[in-house]
Amino acid sequence: MTRDDLLPIGDLARRTGLAVSAIRFYEEKGLLQAFRTAGNQRRFLRSDIRRLSFILIAQKLGLGLSEIEEQLGTLPQGRTPNQRDWQKISMAMRQAIDAKILLLTRTRNQLDQCIGCGCLSLKKCQLYNKEDKLAAAGTGPRLVITAN
Repeated sequence: MTRDDLLPIGDLARRTGLAVSAIRFYEEKGLLQAFRTAGNQRRFLRSDIRRLSFILIAQKLGLGLSEIEEQLGTLPQGRTPNQRDWQKISMAMRQAIDAKILLLTRTRNQLDQCIGCGCLSLKKCQLYNKEDKLAAAGTGPRLVITAN
């Protein structure tokens, strides 16, 4: 590992758009590992830019920190993850991401119509859910959270 492979925490913050405090938080959680200089300053692998970018994207997708921790825990510490490392994470997360995409699509498509909540307040709900027949299928917004 060369000196060019390591970034000070301020440079990492500038490259990722994260606050230094957020990077320290992720470090405390074990999502990335700092190397220390002789003067006890933090230095991070250049590849930690990707690790932090992954965290930002996963959070935007609505994944919880525990899910993110679990996936990043499979990556090697102290070396740049390779394509195969990232592919393993991609395959592991694909099903969860696909389920979220399906839910978002269903919500977008149903939000201005009856979502099966049983309120019967919209005229369309009187057609789709007459007499609240969806109540027999369970609680909550049945047309959104269950497959049609």
